[in-house]
Amino acid sequence: MRAVQIKEAGKVILADVEMPQLKPGYVLLKVEYVGFCGSDLNTYRGFNPLVKLPVIPGHEIGARIEAVGEGVPEFLKPGMAATVNPYSNCGHCSACRNSRPNACRDNETLGVQRNGAMCDYICMPWEKVIPDDSISTRDFALVEPMSVGFHAVNRAQVTDLDYVMVIGCGMIGVGAIVRASLRGAKVIAVDVDNNKLELAKTLGAKYTINSMTENMEQRIKEITGGEGVDVTIEAVGRPQTYVAAVMNTAFTGRIVYIGYSKQPVEFDTQYFVKKELDIRGSRNAMPTDFAAVIEYLKRGTCPVDKLITAIYAPEQAGEALQTWASAPGNVFRILVKF
Repeated sequence: MRAVQIKEAGKVILADVEMPQLKPGYVLLKVEYVGFCGSDLNTYRGFNPLVKLPVIPGHEIGARIEAVGEGVPEFLKPGMAATVNPYSNCGHCSACRNSRPNACRDNETLGVQRNGAMCDYICMPWEKVIPDDSISTRDFALVEPMSVGFHAVNRAQVTDLDYVMVIGCGMIGVGAIVRASLRGAKVIAVDVDNNKLELAKTLGAKYTINSMTENMEQRIKEITGGEGVDVTIEAVGRPQTYVAAVMNTAFTGRIVYIGYSKQPVEFDTQYFVKKELDIRGSRNAMPTDFAAVIEYLKRGTCPVDKLITAIYAPEQAGEALQTWASAPGNVFRILVKF
């Protein structure tokens, strides 16, 4: 079968790999759409330390059930549209024992620590398959990245009383904006791209700040009456945005970091103590986050077409990554259609 493979930094091939074999307790899925995410771009650029090349990328999946193995529950039937929870969990580390398998110490995400879904077929344990015939396989490919943003909002315990600043309006930040606005929070979207900020407005942001052309700290004070925001969700992963989260969050506020900073971050730690901040990490997503995104998409109010920059054939996957690498600001989400 066909598989997109990142063979080495800057080199993508369409490989011929062995068809997966259906086993008891597993589901065979015909892949129809797979999204490229930021980790795939970093793998292509040689900046992803978690990946051992060559690797088949892809963990944002829209598929259709092809066949089910012995022992699979009856609610999973051939022909159903589905997505996949792409994270593994060991079941015995401290995260798993604390019912937070999304942060499993030994997690292996599809397309990162193990081969992913950018191929004709994948075979997954039935517990990781999430079906719903109300969602198209194309839209299913958007569920996983949005669920990461949904999870961050859960980690922040956002309520309708909060001012919530989301730094970074990529796909994960968009998920946070949607979830926070659904909870009734007053959302402030921050980015350096006006097109992304306009999209953020359509998805529920009440305020927008272009941090390249506006004074973020001054605007936050104006919006919040000088207090700062109750919650900051950082979805960029840069030293400047890590620090900005601390400086612009109100006393006793909550900060949730999703982005990984590639460089060391220097903090003035007095603000951690003086403000008595709750500073939390957010990793991957829980099954409840996937379910919440699916329910949101089923409403039909999400401008899905605006979230998809382009759709490529598997033979064009290398071209897609090269296009994204050359102009990252012009790309929101790229899908590969099998």
